[in-house]
Amino acid sequence: MKKRVLYCATVDYHFKAFHLPYLKWFKEQGWEVHVAAAGDMSLPYVDKKYNIPIQRTPFHPLNMTAYKELKKIIGKNEYKIIHCHTPMGGVLTRMAARKSRKFGTKVLYTAHGFHFCKGASLMNWLLYYPIERFLSLFTDCLITINEEDFHLAKNHHFKAKEIKHVHGVGVNSEVFRPIEKSQKDILRKSHGYEAHDFLLFYAAEFNKNKNQKLLIEAMALIKDQVPNAKLLLAGNGALLQECQDLAKKLEVDRMIDFLGFRKDIVDLLKISDAAVASSLREGLPVNIMEAMSCGLPVIANDNRGHRELIESNINGWLINNNPSEFSRRIKELYENMNLRLSFGLQGRKLIHAKYSIYRVLDEKSKIYKQEMAEMGETRWAVH
Repeated sequence: MKKRVLYCATVDYHFKAFHLPYLKWFKEQGWEVHVAAAGDMSLPYVDKKYNIPIQRTPFHPLNMTAYKELKKIIGKNEYKIIHCHTPMGGVLTRMAARKSRKFGTKVLYTAHGFHFCKGASLMNWLLYYPIERFLSLFTDCLITINEEDFHLAKNHHFKAKEIKHVHGVGVNSEVFRPIEKSQKDILRKSHGYEAHDFLLFYAAEFNKNKNQKLLIEAMALIKDQVPNAKLLLAGNGALLQECQDLAKKLEVDRMIDFLGFRKDIVDLLKISDAAVASSLREGLPVNIMEAMSCGLPVIANDNRGHRELIESNINGWLINNNPSEFSRRIKELYENMNLRLSFGLQGRKLIHAKYSIYRVLDEKSKIYKQEMAEMGETRWAVH
């Protein structure tokens, strides 16, 4: 019988952004690869793609439709492995796959950062914690991408058959790499920046959690001391206009470029001097790993995902959501090129050692191979 794997998530862009190497790996093992998510994006390494209306909002009525479609897809295709991602993708898929597990289907779920964690709101704990703990009953392998979530799941006795930790989704350190200053100056020129500009970069959706207002307030505090500083903010979102208005109000709009959605993140990182990150909650942020892989020092808000990657005074600094502290560290990096180089070197070393796509692919393939081995001679019945 054909060996099939199903990947599920809320939206199909999630697979393009984070999972193509793993879809490719299954194809190389001779498996048929199916994907189920909202969206009609064309994806490589995929034999069959289902566009199902999963919604991020938990109680959206379309999620019931998505659940029924998932149940039908899973029952029809007799998958040997199902790997689900994102909160709602994880909820609906594990519920829909309960019957299939009785016939030998292995169900894996990667938690890309629990919504309940140290410092999370009481509402998040009341809503998300009981759901994730309950659904762990229907999970063969729960995969976490940071140590804090791993220990939380272990210490709270989540009922998944196995709980594993991997180092994120992996970064291509050959693509995201530092470049020589001469190359950087030429690339800057092509993007409209000068060699003497001090460029700070952050790519994130404009929403409450990503908290770009903190960075704008920090820029206002250094506009006289570091007049050639420029904050490059890539992304769109509900709070974009609000942030643009704040920049004008604080008279730093000339120092901030709102770049919108960009496909040239690699170039933007390579021309930058430092990465900044203001988010309040992160699982394990790919944008910061990509910045570190490019040899950039990082100034970031203190949260579990940033703590996993940044060690203060080694490869950057962790900040307690304080614009004054943020601005002081920006100024310190601006004034000390050797410190920037040292932090950047240490950050790239960490990415290469633990978080490169090759390291993470090795970690995840071991998990997949273990699940395959445990199937053994499991008999597959039509259900």
